[in-house]
Amino acid sequence: MRTGVPVIAIFDIGKTNKKFLLFDREYNVVYETSTVLDISLDEDGEPCENLPALTSWMKQTLDDALFDQRFHIRALNFSAYGASFVHLDKRGYPVTDLYSYLKKYPESLLHTFYEKYGTKETIATETASPPLGMLNAGLQLYWLKYHKPGIFKKIKHSLHLPQYCSYLFTNKAFTEMTSLGCHSTLWNFYKKDYHSWARQEDLVKLFPSISSTYTRMDIPLGKYKFCAGIGIHDDSAALLPYSITVGEPFMLLSTGTWNVTFNPYNDDPLTSAELSKDCLAYMSANGRPVKASRLFLGYEYAYFEKKMATYFNKNKHYHQTVKFDKNLVQQLIFQNNSRKKFFPQPMEATNSSSFRKHRAVDLSLFSSYEEAYHQLNIDLVVLQAMSLEAIMGSIPIKKIYITGGFCENEIFIQLLASRFPEIEVYTASMSEASALGAALLLHDCWNNLKPIQTLFKFTHFAPQKDIAILQYEIL
Repeated sequence: MRTGVPVIAIFDIGKTNKKFLLFDREYNVVYETSTVLDISLDEDGEPCENLPALTSWMKQTLDDALFDQRFHIRALNFSAYGASFVHLDKRGYPVTDLYSYLKKYPESLLHTFYEKYGTKETIATETASPPLGMLNAGLQLYWLKYHKPGIFKKIKHSLHLPQYCSYLFTNKAFTEMTSLGCHSTLWNFYKKDYHSWARQEDLVKLFPSISSTYTRMDIPLGKYKFCAGIGIHDDSAALLPYSITVGEPFMLLSTGTWNVTFNPYNDDPLTSAELSKDCLAYMSANGRPVKASRLFLGYEYAYFEKKMATYFNKNKHYHQTVKFDKNLVQQLIFQNNSRKKFFPQPMEATNSSSFRKHRAVDLSLFSSYEEAYHQLNIDLVVLQAMSLEAIMGSIPIKKIYITGGFCENEIFIQLLASRFPEIEVYTASMSEASALGAALLLHDCWNNLKPIQTLFKFTHFAPQKDIAILQYEIL
């Protein structure tokens, strides 16, 4: 008889951090380990995911956990970042590197694609995918077909990264909707089918049959077996616990390198105006479209914070010591000095048409790191507010929940709450929402406790009503 605490194992594969977590039946994290893998180079000499290292780490990590007598693994699932394919040959081995979604897409090939299949606006509207080059996963296959035909001919199956993670342990290939429906340019949201361009290019044959996100299978392990899932896109996974927990209209702001806002209460078709603001549609675990907006804000923040630390001779953790200074905020907003404003700079690389005014800031205009840091957060909050407002919809939103890295930034959160005084703004104590979402998908195949309705502890941030950030604009 196997002893140890019954747990579900989750691989949560982020662009930077790769995590492995064990949840008990009450969804407490009872074990966690993580790694940051060295970046590899693809055949073009550009940075990419180190796929062999990732594969090796995942297999070794699960082996170690399976033989840890403290735990009894009953189920296994995966969440992973999107816009990434692993292409397998007929033997089931990867044919290519795991290309970075930041790899530059050839303009001439894009021109050919849109000339043949429709305008950028038409394709984007039908597929709920802003034109983003390699971030449109389907266009990665189009690029391979015409720029690397020798490699392309070797491909038997193309698996989204979450499904490749599952394939490593189940040896079964699946296509799953949260990955397929996430700015892939492959799925026609109106016809609820692959887009005609993918069929005309004969790409659909490379995708295994579409399966429910809730699909599971029994995996034998000696005398025992456990239940394995087929994986889920990490952003869709992060939304799932909130959908279970929150009973009134809400928006979720998932922060990190990308800040992605989800509005499960806005399922209106995307408009061209929304697309121009980097809005898109994700797919929920239940297969329903979820309107969302994206902003490269974490990257923007890190870019400027590093510049400030260097200029003011501060260590890389100094920003964590800076406290919210209401008087300083009021002073900066009152000044409204355009020369001090942090206009988007690295965000330009994402091809977002939302913010066309890019300019480097002159840090000599600030008297201290603290002043510059407060100004940075004021300007980032205004950009974030524009992104949230773009998908508000007609149903009044009661609450905004914020998860991820920006939850540690008190200044940002306090200012955002002040920007939306009529909406309750909360941060969530659970930082592993995507892993938890992946775990909840398999609840009924291993956990005999009733599903928990209160999975989070929330911290409420009341607006500072005498801060005039509602009238402050960056652009």
